[in-house]
Amino acid sequence: MIYPVLLTLHLFAALIFIGTVFFEVLFLDNIRKQLPARLMLLLEQAIGRRARQLMPWVLLVLFGAGIGMVWQRYLPLLAAPLASAFATLLALKIALAASVLLHFVWAMLLFRQERMTAGWTRLIHASVFSHMIAIVVLAKAMFYLAW
Repeated sequence: MIYPVLLTLHLFAALIFIGTVFFEVLFLDNIRKQLPARLMLLLEQAIGRRARQLMPWVLLVLFGAGIGMVWQRYLPLLAAPLASAFATLLALKIALAASVLLHFVWAMLLFRQERMTAGWTRLIHASVFSHMIAIVVLAKAMFYLAW
């Protein structure tokens, strides 16, 4: 009974995290060209503050539920990650998710040390965006690909 709860929590947290990343990459970059620099700076600062307040909790739920799902159902598969397509794709998805977490920790450290620049922001967002696309594709492929 716990697995459906973990799956639901994981999916909602993923929606929030992925939605935020997609908004920042696909919308904010385009909006930047349409607004005065001062207004855009204020908008980015406000969004950034809110994201830094909310995202640690979202990531806690996302990774906590993900770890719980692995523990409940998939741990035996990960003992031999090359034994099946599902296990291989799950292991790859977990590796990408760990990389996303490292990106987030790196960004938080840059903010805390007041070294976050526009260049770092764009680079981190682009990398996390590509990771998110790969994770979503892998999440679906796990249930449809076999070799």
